[in-house]
Amino acid sequence: MKYGYFPGCSLRGTGRAYEASLLPVFRHLGIQLDELEDWNCCGATAYMSIDETSACVLASRNLALAEKAGHAQLLAPCSACYLVLNKAKHYFHEYPAMTVQVKRALQRGGLAYSGNTPVRHPLDVLIHDVGLEAIRQKVVHPLKGLRVACYYGCQIVRPYATFDDACEPTTMDQLMEALGATVVRWPLKTKCCGGSLTGTIPEAGLRLVYILCKEALKRGANVIATVCPLCQFNLDAYHHDIRRRWEDVRIPTVYFTQLMGVAFGLRPVDLGLQRGFVPFQMPASPPDEPAVAGKPVVAPPTR
Repeated sequence: MKYGYFPGCSLRGTGRAYEASLLPVFRHLGIQLDELEDWNCCGATAYMSIDETSACVLASRNLALAEKAGHAQLLAPCSACYLVLNKAKHYFHEYPAMTVQVKRALQRGGLAYSGNTPVRHPLDVLIHDVGLEAIRQKVVHPLKGLRVACYYGCQIVRPYATFDDACEPTTMDQLMEALGATVVRWPLKTKCCGGSLTGTIPEAGLRLVYILCKEALKRGANVIATVCPLCQFNLDAYHHDIRRRWEDVRIPTVYFTQLMGVAFGLRPVDLGLQRGFVPFQMPASPPDEPAVAGKPVVAPPTR
């Protein structure tokens, strides 16, 4: 299997652990990712709220580059990138006046876009292209005893529920169960983490993070798995402020690809697990399980 790959800005910055785990996990599954040459920032969701036409041109340039390179499909792991590229694709088809402006702008840059390149999310590819059975066959260290709260966030299934349910997504749940983990049933899997509010209106943003972490702990989770660089950062980085304002709700938040890598037997350091503020560790093995777990997957980061 071969896909064009749009890393986006976050996976080269605060979300480096996402890419660090995504690439080896996909290689392990025999998936080839060809990075899009000369890609540019998609504008994220903020630019869309300021100037939709310019934002659509910015995102469409990446789609035009994918078509020019002959990529039949484009993988976008970041939730914001995935949403914005899909939105640009929808706008191109749904709003004729914008289509004309996008085409003109791309022509000035020597590019053309037909609007036909599918934008795919890694969860979509793993569930519907690779398949759960093929993933199960790669598991060498089942995540037995690990209770996972799957957190999808706002953007990968809304407003375009192209591969999962908009209100009750289950693809990550199915994936975690295939890895041997226990999935915690909780009602907040698509509740907003606050996004950039943690930096602009901290009281509001931190409260949203506090609610999510507290509920995950209440449901018996010992790790939160996410698909979004901003969600991961928010849920991982502000525990000192949350403890000072309310109470300690410290819980590790990792990328779903990092848990896949652990189950596949890949080295934690190669999965970026040392980058978390709250260190992740596997729970102790049940008595009838081999003692491969029970030790920290990664030592607490030094700071």
